[in-house]
Amino acid sequence: MSNKKERHALIIDIIKHEAVSNQWELCDKLNQQGHHVTQATLSRDIKELQITKVATSNGKYIYMIPDSNHLKDSMLLQGEHRASVIEQRGYISLEFSGNIAVIKTRNGYATGLAYDIDMSHSDAILGTIAGADTVFAIIREGTTRDEVRTLLSQFIPSEKIN
Repeated sequence: MSNKKERHALIIDIIKHEAVSNQWELCDKLNQQGHHVTQATLSRDIKELQITKVATSNGKYIYMIPDSNHLKDSMLLQGEHRASVIEQRGYISLEFSGNIAVIKTRNGYATGLAYDIDMSHSDAILGTIAGADTVFAIIREGTTRDEVRTLLSQFIPSEKIN
């Protein structure tokens, strides 16, 4: 029988290395590793670990570890999710107000887009704040709007950026 600390470590490892889209899938992966848990226990673990879901452009959601910039999450730097971000279909608009870029998305897409912007480690963006359908990106002093548009073209098709 596994203890909570070991189970949490395994959950984090699974989410860091595999695209997991729901609790049942995560439960199956834990069971395969000899950690038999109920959905209720897994739900509590997800809440305690503050794991979130982010949308990919193909409409699929995957779990992400919070504050994983330092982890250099391989799923976001390469593979399915990274490729799909370039074709971000959730994007609606971009507007600027002072040193803030306001990016509107379809509902559920803002968190994933903000995470990708943060993971780019760009000197142009100090950080992001995401809601369900809006990303606020704080622009570093001295950075032009064209530089921000160029950065965002990594995540949003450049022909759609106004």
